Amino acid sequence: MMNKDADQPAPSTRRFIRGFYPGTFDPVTNGHINIIVRAARLVDHLYVGVASNTQKRPLLSLHTRMECIRHELADVMAITKTPVEVIGFGNLLVDCAREHDAHIIFRGLRGHSDFDYEDQMFGMNQWMAPDIETVYLFAAQEHRHISSRLVKEVAALKGDIAGMVPEFTYKRIYEALDKGSEP
Repeated sequence: MMNKDADQPAPSTRRFIRGFYPGTFDPVTNGHINIIVRAARLVDHLYVGVASNTQKRPLLSLHTRMECIRHELADVMAITKTPVEVIGFGNLLVDCAREHDAHIIFRGLRGHSDFDYEDQMFGMNQWMAPDIETVYLFAAQEHRHISSRLVKEVAALKGDIAGMVPEFTYKRIYEALDKGSEP
């Protein structure tokens, strides 16, 4: 007796995986873009969450930070074929991830100096949301020396940050510095 189901492919049990890559992105760097591209390859939909975190006193407004990332997304989606969506958020990271049904939080690491902070964040997020996994991606070697804080410091002192940030972001940083601050 032949099993008529044996000739049929098994139903797919794969679920639609959404990822969430959070940050202040003040400014977005080429290292951030590298992480976005690599994270997008691992999921079916990636949210890039731009934190409104005013405690850090950002140089660029939330709107401008989101605009800078969105400007790069056409290229990212062409490379990865994955939808990448930029959203702003001001609540807890795990709550925002849940609101968007994200199953994975991506975090970038530049080196050992990032590890202690990320270890604490992982512990807190795991305690609050054990159903959401955290995945760490090391920054590509050519971007490990770049941080948003250092980019802002170099730019404020009239140094050249070309190659550290995308061109659109580069222009927005110097416009903000010329104005003294952004609205």
